[in-house]
Amino acid sequence: MNKVIVSGILAAGIAFAALPWLGAPAFWESFLYLLFHWIVLAVSWNILSGYTGYFSFGHGAFFGAGIYGTAYLAGTLGWPFLATLPAAVLVAAVLGVALGAVVFRVASVRGELFALLTLAITFVLATIILNTKIDGGPGIYLLGVDIPRLGPSPSASLYMLGLAAAVMTLLISYWIYASKFGTGLFAIHDDEDVAEVMGVPTYRFKLYALAISCGLAGLAGGIHAVFISYVTVSETFSITVPLSVVLMSILGGSRHWIGPAVGAVFITCLLYFFTSGDYAVFGRAMVGLILVIVILFMPSGVLGMISNWRRTQRRGKLAVEPSPAHGGLDGQAPVMHLPVKSAISSEPLLQVRGLTKAFAGLKALNDVTLEVRKGEILGLIGPNGSGKSTFINVVSGHFKPTAGEITFDGQSLTGLDAHRFAQAGIARTYQIPRPFSHMTVLENVAMVGMFGGKGMSRPDALRQAEEFIAFAGLSHRAHALPDDLNLHQRKFLELARALAARPKLLLLDEVLSGLTPSEINEAILMIQRIRDRGTTIVFVEHVMRAVMALTDRIVVLNYGAMIAEGDAVAVMNKDDVKAAYLGKAHA
Repeated sequence: MNKVIVSGILAAGIAFAALPWLGAPAFWESFLYLLFHWIVLAVSWNILSGYTGYFSFGHGAFFGAGIYGTAYLAGTLGWPFLATLPAAVLVAAVLGVALGAVVFRVASVRGELFALLTLAITFVLATIILNTKIDGGPGIYLLGVDIPRLGPSPSASLYMLGLAAAVMTLLISYWIYASKFGTGLFAIHDDEDVAEVMGVPTYRFKLYALAISCGLAGLAGGIHAVFISYVTVSETFSITVPLSVVLMSILGGSRHWIGPAVGAVFITCLLYFFTSGDYAVFGRAMVGLILVIVILFMPSGVLGMISNWRRTQRRGKLAVEPSPAHGGLDGQAPVMHLPVKSAISSEPLLQVRGLTKAFAGLKALNDVTLEVRKGEILGLIGPNGSGKSTFINVVSGHFKPTAGEITFDGQSLTGLDAHRFAQAGIARTYQIPRPFSHMTVLENVAMVGMFGGKGMSRPDALRQAEEFIAFAGLSHRAHALPDDLNLHQRKFLELARALAARPKLLLLDEVLSGLTPSEINEAILMIQRIRDRGTTIVFVEHVMRAVMALTDRIVVLNYGAMIAEGDAVAVMNKDDVKAAYLGKAHA
């Protein structure tokens, strides 16, 4: 974390805290309170929806849970106001976690389905509150609730509470943004399946983000209940809150920790400007127009546009192309702290027994049993559709097997989530590169260092990432986004990213496809150097000269079943293998 930013947030909080004692009109206390209120709501929404990409229209439900938590406890049961705030946070957070614990287990509930589901929760909760003794219909009055003296007046006390909530929310948002946790959330945003395979515990991280987001919304609701002093279901659970926080976050920049706060300040000031001039309806129309313009022309928001411009400026100042990809920027082999070279062992590192994977009855893998020995390069070949990529997907945890066992380094991984495979020491590349599109090359590689294998701190992962980027010849593109890379560079980014996990077993899925002959030569040299440093490799490839040059043994799959295993030359001369590739002769 940047201490300057943290100090700046605290200093701004202290400066605003002095306002009630400076004799400012009460109007400013109320107006600034509303600013702080919307900052809390927008920033808290962004912790889930902006960081992970799980777009929620249900923030009003968690805000409403906080409002009614305080309203019922303080207005009906007579609890002290401050004592109700932790309860408001807890109620909202528990509601969110209960929802997430179910929804996040269903892989198909993403995108618009998640958004619609959260919107439905708002109406369900409103109906329950309206038809129980929590509200019952007439609403809850809070005029008699005692407000603790935190300032010169009751309005000043609520101002101080709103300020404290805003400062705390900004600090939490920045901490997440700058932390390993935040990096995992951003990876979920860009490609959740890949993030899981790279070591991010996606289910747990989403629950954490949802709990924090809902809890902060509940805190804002608890304070606001006393500020408005009269709580009704129709006003509390209206569509205003979710639409407003979405607009504020997108306008400011949902990928930045302070972006939603910037949007909240702008929209709140804009609405006040039109409301104070008796143009409230026109003001709301302007807000709708701004939402349309932002979605069409500024999808990354104000701060996103600034970040993109700065990245473009930095890219323009970069030096020329480096020397060959495997040699680093200066033409010398960069230092890579991989395990030391070891001979091929007879001891198996990976064992699969009876491995089967079926898709709607079609067996992509059928009773495959094989082992990968420590220190070797095992070639996995076969015609298109033979089950090679499915094998990689199952052994990396991307797919769970229909049947069979997977044992890695003496530990059973059968049925475990994919991040457990990565943490055990398995890393992979993808046949079609799948980098995290909003992360730079450096951030892509560092992210895997944070979560793959035993994991490491963010600063250590960033330092290590520079070494692997240099190894792949991408140092001159370290701050570029993946979309700015050509196919050759994206393939080598896949390699650098997989190596950042410091794996015991590296699964290479057609890493040479689409490369030119000279690029293939560079990749072959790189793979040899990786193996020479002690990494065991499973090599799926159609480029046979690379298979023959690199592998110690090969296994041939056909229609999901293993049909041959052994020395490359001997296996390729077997009749079954020739038939798999060329077909059988018919008279």
